[in-house]
Amino acid sequence: MCQEFPKEKWVDARREDILDAPYFHVVFTVPEELNPIIYSNQKFLYTALYHAASDTLSELAADNKYLGTDIGYICILHTWGSTMNFHPHIHAIVLGGGLDVKNHWKDNGKDFFLPIKVISKTFRGKYMAELKQLWENDRLEFHGSAAPYKNYYTFKELLNTCYAKEWIPYCKKPFDGAESVIRYLGKYTHRIAISNYRIKDMTESTVTFSAKDYKNQGLWKEITISGEEFIRRFLMHVPPKRFVRIRHYGLLSSRNKKKKITLCRNILGCKKYISKLKDMDAPAIIRLLYNKDICKCSSCGGKIIPLPTEQHFIKPKPHMLC
Repeated sequence: MCQEFPKEKWVDARREDILDAPYFHVVFTVPEELNPIIYSNQKFLYTALYHAASDTLSELAADNKYLGTDIGYICILHTWGSTMNFHPHIHAIVLGGGLDVKNHWKDNGKDFFLPIKVISKTFRGKYMAELKQLWENDRLEFHGSAAPYKNYYTFKELLNTCYAKEWIPYCKKPFDGAESVIRYLGKYTHRIAISNYRIKDMTESTVTFSAKDYKNQGLWKEITISGEEFIRRFLMHVPPKRFVRIRHYGLLSSRNKKKKITLCRNILGCKKYISKLKDMDAPAIIRLLYNKDICKCSSCGGKIIPLPTEQHFIKPKPHMLC
């Protein structure tokens, strides 16, 4: 439920793809005016977020004016703000260098290679173009607060408003070494809308949780809402069925990373980070990560033996004996 175990396994697998090179964290956001339409068309418009963010990074990085290389990056969709409000955005972990057409490595050191204003305009253009295409192909639905946008003129007015606004992606400071990238990936990839530690109190009718107040320098405050409202906010962030939230691109895509990451590592002369958990079964991983032996009975100290889940003489039921 807390995603801790899948997170550790995923991050450990990514360890072998990390280079001793600059990495940056770029966040792509859209104007809040689009939220009702995005919520009514989650699969289409979340996918459009990935398309716009990835096309922006790849296209600009390939431009000789900026870097002129093929880069690698991981995009992760988050749909919530601190108060569990609906706030769809993409976190991108971007390799700050890449391979040019001659397979030579290029980077700008600790300086990010793309101007934020250029990212903003390019991302806005690509996202809005895909949104308009979906409208013209009659692929969009309009429910709840999005219902007024069924009207062509109201929808056109929304587009004009969004084009007029400055979209504000931002880039955080570069990571301090490859290990910090690995730790950060774990922090962002398997996060959910709210973690247990933020839930401070519960009654039969209310839930109290902590949230950052961005209007007051990001200080933490406690918010109390009804149980129904808490559940409503939480369920807004359940992704569409079979929707993939973590996607890899460029040098880090599945078809490229084996050959190209190895080439980058050889050019840079950096060591390879070896997976710690590969080929381990679940009990061994839990023993290594949490120092807990789940094959030892807490009552008698005896060894717990997993029974086969398929036996010809009983109805299959996974259970354990000591």
